[in-house]
Amino acid sequence: MGSKVISSAKDFFNILRSLQDEESNDPFTHEEDVQILKMNGDQIAVVNMYCGNQPVFICQKDVPQISEPDGRQITENSNCSADDADADADADDASVLQTDLGPQPLTISKARKLLSWYTLAQNGNMSAGNNNTALHPLWVRCDMSDPARTTWFGAETVCVGHKVSGVKLYSVTCKGSTVDKSAFITLDELKQEHKKRHHPSSMGIKGSARFNLFGSTVVENTMIESQSSVTVDFKWSHVESILETPPLSSTATLNIKVTSGDMRSPMFEMYRELQFLQTLADGLRTGETEWMEPLESISAVNLTKAYLQELQSTAKTLQDQAAKTVESTKPKTETDTPIFNSLLERGELDFVEQLWVRMRKSVTSCQDIGDCLKLVIDALRYGDIKPWIHRDSSSSLSKLILQSYHQQIEHVSLTGVIPVHMLLEMGLDKMRKDYINYLIGEELTTLNHLQVIRLRKLHHLLEIIVTCGTFLGLPYDRQFLLTQSCLQHYKTNPYDEEHEFKLQMKPALISHFYQSEQPVLWGAEVSSGHGPREVRTSLQLSDRPMVDHVIFETDYPNETVNGDSEDPAFFSTMVCCSLVNFA
Repeated sequence: MGSKVISSAKDFFNILRSLQDEESNDPFTHEEDVQILKMNGDQIAVVNMYCGNQPVFICQKDVPQISEPDGRQITENSNCSADDADADADADDASVLQTDLGPQPLTISKARKLLSWYTLAQNGNMSAGNNNTALHPLWVRCDMSDPARTTWFGAETVCVGHKVSGVKLYSVTCKGSTVDKSAFITLDELKQEHKKRHHPSSMGIKGSARFNLFGSTVVENTMIESQSSVTVDFKWSHVESILETPPLSSTATLNIKVTSGDMRSPMFEMYRELQFLQTLADGLRTGETEWMEPLESISAVNLTKAYLQELQSTAKTLQDQAAKTVESTKPKTETDTPIFNSLLERGELDFVEQLWVRMRKSVTSCQDIGDCLKLVIDALRYGDIKPWIHRDSSSSLSKLILQSYHQQIEHVSLTGVIPVHMLLEMGLDKMRKDYINYLIGEELTTLNHLQVIRLRKLHHLLEIIVTCGTFLGLPYDRQFLLTQSCLQHYKTNPYDEEHEFKLQMKPALISHFYQSEQPVLWGAEVSSGHGPREVRTSLQLSDRPMVDHVIFETDYPNETVNGDSEDPAFFSTMVCCSLVNFA
């Protein structure tokens, strides 16, 4: 029996070692029913608490694949509907309804066996042991079938120098959501649990909490979803009670993820402008343009004619014409919001930029663009208008205007994609000035730092700054640091709306946002020992379950636990640790 266990431990070690050395993260199936994954620990909430973003092994139940007669693969838990033999391929594909139940747990006995192999294989004092190679931490999903209702077992090596000297073993137990605070473990009970396992001479206790500051909201029991979110994480010492509000002495870090297109954003009108620009660019690349619904009821040609006639009838100086046009002739639409205008609109739009504003809200075809530009070029050629433009304007139309000052306009053929390309240039020129004008005007950066940033990145940067400035009222020094962080990130990284930016804060600056609110995550952690021999016992209370492979008994749906209730419901997750030393 002992030799069989040792042999199994060696085999398991060799599998993990092979997966650890491979660059691939493809899943591996062991003993037919165990799936082993290699991933970063921060992808799983519970594992992230102890392993962060370091690589880990995840063991879970392997869901077998069932082959259909035509070779298709469906999961064992899929729901299928039959089709007539003569149905076409599209209908046939649509008939297969696959239900993904997500990751599945292993039995408690299987999980314990895997952890024993992991531990035995790295104990150099055993014939199966190899203490010269430390494996990645191992975490196993469990089915809660034991009295403690265990949802995870975990193990990680403890090293002295380059040799493995022991293993830390973790167990994670969970309870369903409840509004009854007396059902939660007390701080004294948490300390006693730690003492019972470790008998420390001294202990420390730390608190942590997360609050939502901006994102999805509940209005009259209806969830209004948002892809953008701003949360704040607090950490502090000397916890006095469960669910206590973080003290002002806490450290606070904002977690900022902003997705363009949120209708609540002051940047929404600018986002639509960028979307129209993207539509033009996509049309040039693919040859097909999906025109957006016009925001103006007046046709593009008539708007352009009215604009040219007003310029012709104006007797003021060119500078006054520009100022007057900005104040009194800019088309008004219901989509213009006071917040947007006051924060981001420039007051010195030149002729080309104002023409862009009109055309991007009204054109619905390439013909529209060509007709509008023909009206403008004819007016320039015959000297009907002498418009003012910015000195650094670089579009093709701007060059024609400069030529018109000397009555030497070159011929332009407004055929094919040329009009679309000219309009795209006008928009790129205008929007880049918009972004740069705001960031430099607010003294958040310098022109040199902005030259290498592409337009979409500039827009995302501005979305982040304006969202935090408008909704959180961040002071100048925090906005400045956030701007520099975003610029530094985008100098070397591709455009990514899923990236989460971090910003250190003083809790006093945002205390009015969280002190009267309930946390979405609250934790207390008791610890003792130092360095690799530190052991921790922790409690986490959360508005959503921290474990995704089991269904909890609760009176509240997992996705909408709290709603508008004055007494929030929390799921409870407890993590205990044991230190096993190899003699």
